[in-house]
Amino acid sequence: MTNVTIGRSSEPARATGRRGQRSRRSIAEKVRAVGQNRIGALLLLLATVVAIVWANVSFGSYESFWETHLSVGVGDLTLDFTLHAVVNDALMAIFFFTVGLEVRREFAIGELTSWSRAIVPVVAAIAGLVVPAVLFVLIAAGSGEEHAWGVVISTDTAFLVGALALIGPRVPGRLRVFLLALAVVDDIGALSIIALVYTEDFNPMPLLIAAVGLAGVYFTRYLRGGRGPVYATLSIIVWMAFLASGVHPTLAGVAIALLVPVYRPNRRDVEHALDLARTFRQSPNTEYARAAANSLRESISINERLQSAYAPYVAYVILPLFALANAGVQLSPEILADALGSSITWGIVIGLVLGKLIGVFGSTALLRVLKLGEFGPGLTLDRILGGAALCGIGFTISLFIVDLAITDEAAQNEARVGVLAASVIAFVLATVIFRISDAARPDEDSGQTLARPIDPARDHVFGLADAPYTIVEYGDFQCPFCLKASGSIQEVKSELGDRLRYVWRHAPLEQVHPNALAGAEASEAASLQGKFFEFERGLFADQENQRPTDIVRLAGELGLDVEKFERDLTSSKVTGRVRDDMLDAEAMGITSVPTLFINGRRHTGPYDAQSLIRALAATDQVEAPAP
Repeated sequence: MTNVTIGRSSEPARATGRRGQRSRRSIAEKVRAVGQNRIGALLLLLATVVAIVWANVSFGSYESFWETHLSVGVGDLTLDFTLHAVVNDALMAIFFFTVGLEVRREFAIGELTSWSRAIVPVVAAIAGLVVPAVLFVLIAAGSGEEHAWGVVISTDTAFLVGALALIGPRVPGRLRVFLLALAVVDDIGALSIIALVYTEDFNPMPLLIAAVGLAGVYFTRYLRGGRGPVYATLSIIVWMAFLASGVHPTLAGVAIALLVPVYRPNRRDVEHALDLARTFRQSPNTEYARAAANSLRESISINERLQSAYAPYVAYVILPLFALANAGVQLSPEILADALGSSITWGIVIGLVLGKLIGVFGSTALLRVLKLGEFGPGLTLDRILGGAALCGIGFTISLFIVDLAITDEAAQNEARVGVLAASVIAFVLATVIFRISDAARPDEDSGQTLARPIDPARDHVFGLADAPYTIVEYGDFQCPFCLKASGSIQEVKSELGDRLRYVWRHAPLEQVHPNALAGAEASEAASLQGKFFEFERGLFADQENQRPTDIVRLAGELGLDVEKFERDLTSSKVTGRVRDDMLDAEAMGITSVPTLFINGRRHTGPYDAQSLIRALAATDQVEAPAP
């Protein structure tokens, strides 16, 4: 997910509370404040350390534990698995299922819907797949394990996101979006290679059963109720069919996920759900409770509901268990000596660390030189260099492919040592790059200058392009202070006339104003019909009523094509436009609204009309206007 949140209220009482008073947070609140990504990465790291210690203290018990057999079946139909196979074949299918959900979402309504927006992470991901594989083959030539090049192709998304949260730059917004989009394409490449290169003993007949099951998964969306049990039953059938076919069963999770529907919430459905909730509040009974709960649930696509439901289990249970089952590398002096002299180990280290760095950063720098694709404020080459270094953490899928591609136990040990060493080196290298990058951008300069120049073809501009004075406002249509600022700016416009140019950009405080994001997206939908500022004035005129029906009613009152307006509300163009402004705001450290920029410099202090006129006059670009 690539959500952006600007979270602090502009209202002093809410933002700071009582002077000198410090609230004491519970342990649970402190844990939640750390964030799922960081906790997941820390658990993954902890499980890796435990596996290594366990394997080196008592390798026999480590190996025998994961080779414990489990049998499940009825009568003559029995499935026999080791604990290791349960983790790698069954639990990891759930992990790949969540990966597939993210891929499906990104291509349907996310970062990869627009080619101009997607070209940078797509090209970077492809180069990040190819260059490491080439380096590995060159270095491992003659080892007999050249075919294990798949070990170095993929980035561990869980570690990548967690590490970015731990050591990333001060303002990681656009870098995070870029790396997540890159990781989606990277995952597609890795999954395709697993299916095409590392599948043995292929039997096509069970795939016919899988195809029927997948067709059932697709059509389940049309059932009126009881979809959960149907999805679960069909998923088990598809997984077993993949297992019987010889195709790695984890790919069943991806195939199922790609057929799960995804869509943006329909605002009418959301409002209907809220109406049912109010009805239940007025007349609480079982029927109304069930109707309200079902309506609320159905207003969100099953793709996003499943991502939300499975994400904690994947981050806190499945991936740590996978690390515990696969990272148990013996690190005796003999094994380390063999690894140091092994072309497999060095092929993996160089492939992941240098290959990813060269592939991701080199291709991105080339696109920037050629001026291809979109690079927003904050996505600078030094930060991309740090992100490219982080891509060298190939942990999860690298260890997964080691088990598929290499059969010799000694070679597996050498490969695992290479994967662990590469992950540590990549993490340390990225940390150094980010620290140097941040040091080159002192805190006092951060956010004081407008990060993105005004573009009349993109921005919402009121006034002449050659006006000597410019005010850029980052605001929120539900914020009462933005309403006051709007009135002040109108007074300034009345006094300065054509000498003033005004630009609006979005910075909705979602955590404070629940309808702010909806209002921002609605104004963008209105702008597609040439009525942005009319819609802005309509929203400011009635800040208390900005529910979906109110927004649609306003569109009708302004003479917009309401059907087109409602379609545009859920389009990626509209949501991406608002999200871009929010990323700009994050890059400049904007945490409250209104935030004004006077001739490109951040304004501090009062924003009444006379204060703004004095601030404009104080700029060096023009002389002060006559009183």
